Amino acid sequence: MMFRISNILVGLLNCCTLLIGLVAISTSIFFRFSGDATECQRVLQDPLLILGLVIFVISLLGVVGSCFRLNSVIYLYLFFMFLVIIGLICFTVFTLLVTNRGVGYAVSGHGHKEYRLADFTHWLQRYVLNTNNWDKIRSCLVDARICQRLEDDIHQKTSFGYYIKSMSPIQSGCCKPPLYCGFIYKNATFWEIPKSGPLVPDSDCTTWGNDEEKLCYNCKSCKVGVLDNIRKEWRYLAIINSCVLVFIILIYCIGCCAIKRHEHSKLNYIRYKGQPA
Repeated sequence: MMFRISNILVGLLNCCTLLIGLVAISTSIFFRFSGDATECQRVLQDPLLILGLVIFVISLLGVVGSCFRLNSVIYLYLFFMFLVIIGLICFTVFTLLVTNRGVGYAVSGHGHKEYRLADFTHWLQRYVLNTNNWDKIRSCLVDARICQRLEDDIHQKTSFGYYIKSMSPIQSGCCKPPLYCGFIYKNATFWEIPKSGPLVPDSDCTTWGNDEEKLCYNCKSCKVGVLDNIRKEWRYLAIINSCVLVFIILIYCIGCCAIKRHEHSKLNYIRYKGQPA
C-alpha cells in the first residue's frame, strides 16, 4: 500500500514539474522566434531553454520510473535529483557570499541612496560590468523605459521633490546626473549644464547626456544602481532557492521511499515463490 502511495506521489509531483519544464521551453522558443521580443527577453531565452530541458528530462525519468515501476530508471532519476540538490545548495551559498555587501549611503535631504562600486563584491562587479554583459543590460534598461516611466509619474504627481524621493536605485543612477555635478533640473530626463561646467571633474558629469537613449546609462552611478538591484534580486532568489530545495528534497525522499518499498515487495515475492507448495 505504502509503495503504491509513494509511486503515485512521485508520479503526480513529476507531472507538475514536467509541465513547468514544458512552459519554460515554450517561453524560450517564443522569445527566440518572436519579432516583438525585447532585448531583456532575448537574454532569458537560453537560460530558460536549458533550465526547461533539465526539468523536463528529470521529470520524465520520474514519471516513467514510477508509472512502469522500473528500478533502473528510478535510480537514474534519484541520481540526477541528488546532483540538482547539491547544485542548488552550492548556488544558494554562492549567492549569499557574493551579495553580502552593498550598503549605500543616504544623500542628505533627498530621500534616496547613492552607491559606490566599493560597496559590492569584486566578483559581482566583474560579472555585471564586463563589456558584453553591460551592453545587454544597458539595452534592456533602454527597452524597459525606466526613465520615461518616471517622467510620466512626475507629470501625474508633483515636481522635483517627488522626482528625487520616488527614485529606485537604478533610476537614481541612470536617469539623472549625480547631484554633486551641480546640473540644473528641468524635467525628469533633461538637466541643464551650467555655463561654468560641472562643479566637480567627475567622469559621470561628462558622461551624462540629455538624449533619452544616452542619459546616464554609461555612468558609474548607473552601474552601481544596477549592482544594488541585482544584489537585492539575488537575495530574493536565495530565499526562493531554499524553498525549491525543500520541495526537491521532499520529492527525493518520496522517491527513495518508493524504490525501497519496491525492493522490499520484490524480495517478499521472491521468498514467497521460493516456498514449497
